[in-house]
Amino acid sequence: MTSNHPPPEKMMFQLTLRRRGISDQTILRTMEEVPRDLFVEASDRDAAYRDSALPIACGQTISQPFVVAYMTEQLQLQKSHRVLEIGAGSGYQAAVLSRLTREVLTVERYRKLADAARARLEKLDYHNVEVMLGDGLNLPPNIGPFDRIIVTAAVEQIPENLVERLEVGGILIAPVGPHQGVQTLTRLSRTQAGIERRELVEVRFVPALPGVAREL
Repeated sequence: MTSNHPPPEKMMFQLTLRRRGISDQTILRTMEEVPRDLFVEASDRDAAYRDSALPIACGQTISQPFVVAYMTEQLQLQKSHRVLEIGAGSGYQAAVLSRLTREVLTVERYRKLADAARARLEKLDYHNVEVMLGDGLNLPPNIGPFDRIIVTAAVEQIPENLVERLEVGGILIAPVGPHQGVQTLTRLSRTQAGIERRELVEVRFVPALPGVAREL
């Protein structure tokens, strides 16, 4: 007989997120439905549902599940939102976002990662995600504005050209701090009166680098 219960690693995955304070039921359900094991390297699939970051191609990482869920929760997403992600990686964060919003544009500087993420997302029917090869820190002027912006690599300061693309009522979240060391996850909110800034939790991300990678 087959069991209707999720496998133990998926049960622990959900339990860990809840224990660490993720309470949004829609996000918890989305995290359960998006197949994280298909967004990691084949050699790491046994570890896909552990609460840890994992290496992917081009020296990059897929963030630990708690950080993905926490950043997503802090964005306060609505189904009508258009979202910009800086740093596509394997496409996992974009896949989570796509189930909670109208449209996601994710920008990746490594062609190998961009091509693989695009193919993976298309195969898995995440059709409201566009993967763009480009410099996420220096976007073309015709891109934007956005309701939400998420930066998934460390910046020493939040680029003004990203803040300018944020709609009134919009939220931007990014890890801010030194490239080597600990950053602080920081949330900016654009109001009619200006920008409100709030520092959240300490995190560790790979650095956001300018330009499009010449190789890879």
